[in-house]
Amino acid sequence: MRLSLLVLPLALAATAALAHGPTPQKVSQSITIKASPDAVWRVAGDFAGIGRWHPALAKAEGSGTKDGGTRTLTFKNGGRLEESLDEYKPEARTYSYRMGEPDLKALPVSSYSATVTVSPEGDGSKVEWMGRFYRGDTGNEPPENLGDEAGKAAMNAYFADGLKGLKAAVEGGKAK
Repeated sequence: MRLSLLVLPLALAATAALAHGPTPQKVSQSITIKASPDAVWRVAGDFAGIGRWHPALAKAEGSGTKDGGTRTLTFKNGGRLEESLDEYKPEARTYSYRMGEPDLKALPVSSYSATVTVSPEGDGSKVEWMGRFYRGDTGNEPPENLGDEAGKAAMNAYFADGLKGLKAAVEGGKAK
């Protein structure tokens, strides 16, 4: 009897550990651009303007750069996401936003929030894009294509490709 009283809490703890849901994942990408922070912000700070420089997007449409502004992203793969601004601070050259309803075709994540920041670095600028998200399938045993690693890989690629597109747009003087 005494042994079973000790084993029961251990069994319950093990079951609880296996049953907990997904943990938030984080990714961060940055790039240095040979242009002033103000010049970079003129491109990156246009919340709906991402469609002019992100290579994964066919188009982006939006309703402004005030807190609560929205944008709809149409991906070249047919996926579509709606995002809304949580905080827009042009004086600090930063904004934070979040995804609305997920579209696993666009990105294999169930939700995300992200922040873009432009800051001075040497004679140019540094752009940081950081995000926090949950995997596409929030069940206990997601398929590989909707798990944590797939979500991290997709978000890292989305941010990195976007930053390369932004750099080309700013340094080349034209968007994609």
